[in-house]
Amino acid sequence: MKRPLFLLCVLVFAYGFNASAQEVHIDGRLQPLLIEFFALCKSHNIEYQEKLDQLETIDIVNDLHTEDESATLGMLRRDANGTVKNIAIHWMAMLDPQILKIIAFHEFGHYFLEYNTHVCNDCGIIMSVVNSSYFDIANDWENQVKILFEQSPVFLKNNEGSNSTIAESYPLPD
Repeated sequence: MKRPLFLLCVLVFAYGFNASAQEVHIDGRLQPLLIEFFALCKSHNIEYQEKLDQLETIDIVNDLHTEDESATLGMLRRDANGTVKNIAIHWMAMLDPQILKIIAFHEFGHYFLEYNTHVCNDCGIIMSVVNSSYFDIANDWENQVKILFEQSPVFLKNNEGSNSTIAESYPLPD
């Protein structure tokens, strides 16, 4: 008699847990980059699971702004309350694996590392508004990732004893 009651409790608990947990749709083409990003989060003691659970999708899309002079290759999409619900990467970023990785890490940085703004207009780092040369960033990847994580707002907040600030780390050109 105890066994069926135990199994019933387990089933009710499991159903309740699954019903409350939101499933995030992650495009399979972005999955390896997200796994790599999360491994870096872990190595920098940055929590990401709670934020991930709040998303609906991390997806490759075809509806971002593109023109001859400019293109939006990635963005965070928000609901009516301003809450981020989706991370969108334009399909054109997939034309080159290095560009895709930089765009994905840029958007993941906005959301998971709490970069609410860009750090500069075009200064050759992942969190620039514009990157004139994605290949310079790709060729300096280890350093770029170090800057991305160790100068992120969430990392600095978690390590308040540090003497560095984002503004000091990214001096604007003269």
